[in-house]
Amino acid sequence: MVAKAAPRNGATVEELTRRFGERVSTSPGVREHHGKDESYFPYAPPDAVVFAQSTEEVREIVKICARHKTPIIPYGTGTSLEGHILAIHGGICLDVSGMNKILRVNPEDLDVTVEAGVTRKTLNNHIKDTGLFFPIDPGADASLGGMASTRASGTNAVRYGTMRENVLGLTVVLADGRVIRTARRAKKSAAGYDLTRLFVGSEGTLCVITEVTLRLYGIPEQISSAVCPFPSVKAAIDTVIAIIQSGIPIARVELLGASLVEAVNKYSKLDHKVTPTLMFEFHGTKNYVAEQVAMVEAIAKENGGDNFRWAHTMEERNKLWQARHDAYFAGLQTRPGARAVSTDVCVPISRLAECIAETEADMRAASMPIHILGHVGDGNFHLIILIDPNDPKELHESHEINERLVNRALRLEGTCTGEHGVGMGKMDFLVAEHGDAISVMRALKKTLDPDNIMNPGKILRMN
Repeated sequence: MVAKAAPRNGATVEELTRRFGERVSTSPGVREHHGKDESYFPYAPPDAVVFAQSTEEVREIVKICARHKTPIIPYGTGTSLEGHILAIHGGICLDVSGMNKILRVNPEDLDVTVEAGVTRKTLNNHIKDTGLFFPIDPGADASLGGMASTRASGTNAVRYGTMRENVLGLTVVLADGRVIRTARRAKKSAAGYDLTRLFVGSEGTLCVITEVTLRLYGIPEQISSAVCPFPSVKAAIDTVIAIIQSGIPIARVELLGASLVEAVNKYSKLDHKVTPTLMFEFHGTKNYVAEQVAMVEAIAKENGGDNFRWAHTMEERNKLWQARHDAYFAGLQTRPGARAVSTDVCVPISRLAECIAETEADMRAASMPIHILGHVGDGNFHLIILIDPNDPKELHESHEINERLVNRALRLEGTCTGEHGVGMGKMDFLVAEHGDAISVMRALKKTLDPDNIMNPGKILRMN
């Protein structure tokens, strides 16, 4: 039996319940679960959650919400970091996790079409026997629709790019219920406006993504991973800059600050040297990987890098990269009860050392613990600022640190968000970054969503 709905969108919930029955939930537990993500923002549950199972059902749900002018918040797995899924204006959470079919694998063309609720691990498990894989790896086992919506990337981005480069086409439902397909499967096209790129990164504010067509890649013949400690963050970053500027096609290069290495050791039961550390991965043929390794080891040695520590087997590599993906949670454990304010700047690789050096000064002056990590091969790094959620002074200080960091990145011709997206946390920074282009974004939003029902309160302030 469906629990009584919150009153502000009761008519919408009643109509949805008549159509979808028990797949509409107003249970407090279900609503709370869908009203929180991995961010530090206060929970904001929706008035109801609807579990869709097809594009046609999404279309029906959107049409019902449009008639009542009720907000719609798309939901995949809830792993976002900027409050994307919080129902700050109430409304209906549209959960697409049940849309989990892999619709078509095309090994000869190196592409796949999936429903939006398929997760990246599910996809890679499904296609592993084809000799192909999907490389975008944000750490969490996020839904591919959600990854497209936030323009996610992760540890492999330095070699394979982000979701922007790897989404070939989408099926989306617009705010008025129209279903459109943004592109065909051709690897390139000059036919009309590039709607795929418009909707990738739109964070649910322009449409609900229901299907995604993605590029696939051949599983490399040889994969080698290694850890290398450095005497300082600067030495590690100088190494990364030299590697990238030398054109070495490294697959992954990740930075962990000393305090985070210590936290990861405890959390994942490892024993790495507690000092600034780079984690590397190399893809290619056996001989090509050996050449890459030799060049990278030489560059690291010039910058004081210690001996490489190798993860040779698949089990060892998986343990190493799982530890990296768990670094956020390892950092949280260093201050029990804290919540994390996570930053997300990205700068041109030539400005990375300067940006991090200035940021380290802020970290030393802060009153709370701060860890640094990042996908530094493409100039993207994060701070994990651990705050007492009940202390307004700490929240204010964390915002000041983040604001200085973003302004620093913009001064160095970077961006306020390399991969997490804008959500609720970076709307003002978006204005500083894009200037008059914001008016164009608002015009697009008003054209496609005139009643502002698609995930309102995210990316842009419309009033």
